[in-house]
Amino acid sequence: MIERLVAFSVHRRWLVLVAALLLTVASAVTAAHLFRINTDVERLITPDVPWRQDEIQFEKTFPQRSNLLVAVVDGRTPEQAEEAANRLTQALSTHKDLLPVVYRPDGGPFFDKNGLLLMPQKELEQTTERLIQQQGLLGPLAADPSLRGIMQAMVMGAQGVKAGQAKPEDLVGPMGQMKDVFDHVLKGEPAQLSWQLLLAGGKAEPSDLRRFVIAQPVLDYDALQPGEKATALIRETARNLGLTEANGVRVRLTGQVAVADDEFATLADDAALNYSVTGGAIVLFLWLALRSGSLVVAVLVTTFAGLVVTAALGLLMVGELNPISVAFAALFVGLGIDFGIQFAVRYRADRFAEEDLVLAIRTAARGVGWSLTLAAVSLLAGFFSFLPTDFRGVSELGLIAGVGMIVAYLFSLTLLPAMIAVLRPPGEKQEVGTASMASVDHWILANRKLVLVLTGLVTVAGLPLLYWLPFDSNPMHLRSAKVESVATYLDLTKDPKTSPNTIDVVVPNRDAIAPMVKKLTALPSVAGVIDIDTFVPADQDQKLATIEDAAQVLGPVLSPPRVAPAPNDREVVTAIRNAVTALRGIAQGAQGANASGPLATIQGFTDTLDRLASAEPSVREAASAAVVPNLKALLTRLRGLLAPAKITLENLPRQIRSDWIAADGRARIEVQPKGNSNDNAVLRRFAKEVLSVAPHATGAPVATTRSSHTILGAFIEAGLLALVSIFIILSVALRRPWDVAMALGPLVLATLWTLEALYLIGMPLNFANIIALPLMLAVGVAFHIYYVIAWRAGVADMLASSLTRAIFFSALTTGTAFGSLVLSSHPGTASMGKLLALSLFFTLVAAFFIVPAFLGPPPKQKAKDGVPEAAARRDPLIPA
Repeated sequence: MIERLVAFSVHRRWLVLVAALLLTVASAVTAAHLFRINTDVERLITPDVPWRQDEIQFEKTFPQRSNLLVAVVDGRTPEQAEEAANRLTQALSTHKDLLPVVYRPDGGPFFDKNGLLLMPQKELEQTTERLIQQQGLLGPLAADPSLRGIMQAMVMGAQGVKAGQAKPEDLVGPMGQMKDVFDHVLKGEPAQLSWQLLLAGGKAEPSDLRRFVIAQPVLDYDALQPGEKATALIRETARNLGLTEANGVRVRLTGQVAVADDEFATLADDAALNYSVTGGAIVLFLWLALRSGSLVVAVLVTTFAGLVVTAALGLLMVGELNPISVAFAALFVGLGIDFGIQFAVRYRADRFAEEDLVLAIRTAARGVGWSLTLAAVSLLAGFFSFLPTDFRGVSELGLIAGVGMIVAYLFSLTLLPAMIAVLRPPGEKQEVGTASMASVDHWILANRKLVLVLTGLVTVAGLPLLYWLPFDSNPMHLRSAKVESVATYLDLTKDPKTSPNTIDVVVPNRDAIAPMVKKLTALPSVAGVIDIDTFVPADQDQKLATIEDAAQVLGPVLSPPRVAPAPNDREVVTAIRNAVTALRGIAQGAQGANASGPLATIQGFTDTLDRLASAEPSVREAASAAVVPNLKALLTRLRGLLAPAKITLENLPRQIRSDWIAADGRARIEVQPKGNSNDNAVLRRFAKEVLSVAPHATGAPVATTRSSHTILGAFIEAGLLALVSIFIILSVALRRPWDVAMALGPLVLATLWTLEALYLIGMPLNFANIIALPLMLAVGVAFHIYYVIAWRAGVADMLASSLTRAIFFSALTTGTAFGSLVLSSHPGTASMGKLLALSLFFTLVAAFFIVPAFLGPPPKQKAKDGVPEAAARRDPLIPA
């Protein structure tokens, strides 16, 4: 039947070519019309899985918590960070078309008014105590918030030192910070004095210098980067506002949307390199295998046409591609071209013995048709084994790739023979094969026991390594830490308070919050929890009393009955010179006390003030602009913080309330991890402990843990199903259990060697590279089937045959199609390429050396007219 199909294709070659052309064009139009990649990674797991149902339910309950862009704003000072975050929020809020939701989770009017009320009682008492201690500084500044008032406050400080009410060291910190600012101003450089840092003694935690702006963008899943327009808008807005590192502000983007977009951008950046390397190498290896430009063109055209048809069929079947199923193209090129090489190399071998081109094509069909059919059916079964799994991304890949194998098989037996007949490549001048490898064949057969014993020893010795082979389930380890979103994400994980690796627990109502919080806070891996009661504290009455006590002391200080009018330049110069005189007076006293440290600081500061007093008025205006605006903002904020109102759920801002209480009354609790939440062990322990008290919790740690079980389960299920189905197919086709074992046994060995080698080179399995194992399983099945069929046909010198030449160059083209991924700057993709290359190497070792040793001498063939058939044949020839 196969030979008749090939014969028809050769006889009706132009009809076949026209039909293939029309089918390819129609498929290209269909694929272009239907082409769509849904980059929503959540769609890769079927929604029927329980933990995915929990995620979906959470997203429905709190839709504003999914698909977020997070702008991380860092400033040189807290004031810079706060101002930058406010300006960015206001600017972005005008773009409702792309960013319908924009808000500050850590700032705004609510926090400006109730910041003290939201502190823990102990921290509140410490803060108000420090403010009361600084009333001597705050009073004069509030009465005269200008450069003149600042200089007068320095004079008062010096008088306090002289009177013994303070020490010179008390002035060193503020003077040092002011000196730095004024020095920059005198050089014509931009500068701002942070009054928050000044009052805090000059010390700042990283969190003090960082603010957040959160946006929920409109996503376009038809694009490779769904949030590209939104992220571009945020970056452009930040630049237009001058929020740049040159101005002391850094704006970085992270969050689910930015991380996913950057990941696909990384893949796209490498596409041109991968395609060029792959294309060039495939053409080179095809030439080395076929030694004929006509045959190379025929195989390439057949492969391209099959790829286009497969793309159209795939889109018709699944509607849209996903980030994993899009890899069907590499699969088709890698495996589909194998059929073409097998047929073309066999044709070359038969053309050497047969001058007639048409007869050589038919003979080649008779020779490889059965093995190609069996390989195609086995590949189809292997890929279709992924269809029942919960890993939707790979199940769709299996569907498209399986159908692609049917297309590749049919095109190799129709379009390829027709192309060869039309292009009419010249005859072969020498036998196809590698005669020099016959000695290796003979050595393997002569030392079968040694080869098999060594194979067994190596395999068994490496089995314990499989127990220790790690599986890295952290998706962040598959992404490039060099891209902004991932680098920022990793930076945030260092602090439990800002870590994105939190877990969300939903309870039925607000009354259920306290009991659940008690359970969660008792867990060793939990650093803290946040819930609606964080913003509506239960102990407000005590806190309000503490704040009221502080307000009675600080209120008159911060709101004096009279505020001095703005000074003129002459008054500013006078105030500066008065400060110089007062400070030099205490410097002389400090010199007598041998206070070298404070003395040096005071002298340096007075020298700077002298230069400031002698400078142009514009310089003093710049100095005033560097110190006064933040002072006024601080005084205003302190007045607001000292006059809070009791917070209730009703007067809580809608954005905050909806983040923690759903419309149906259910409440959200956010659980923060303790330790480095980017560490796999920390994540697993954290997720396990939280799930023990809240089984329906969701979040990145839960998804990472649960998805690893889902995906590993999918591969185990598909692998077992593939082995069983391929075993059944081969058993029916070959009818000899030993032959089936010879086709599958070495493949299992190659897989074990690959996994053992992974441990030895220190490369863990992960969500990306594990996909390589079934791919190479498919390749190995085809290779081993070719050998078993050839052995049954009586091929004696397997390595010297044209079949080995075909397999070798097929492996090179397949390895190139897959292995070029090693060049990717995306760690996950690169790890897939490395594993593919490693697996291919062991697959070839098993095929070239272990299979011949297992098989032994070929079985004796029945004789015709007294002449043994194929007793020492070098090439497989399966009778029609």
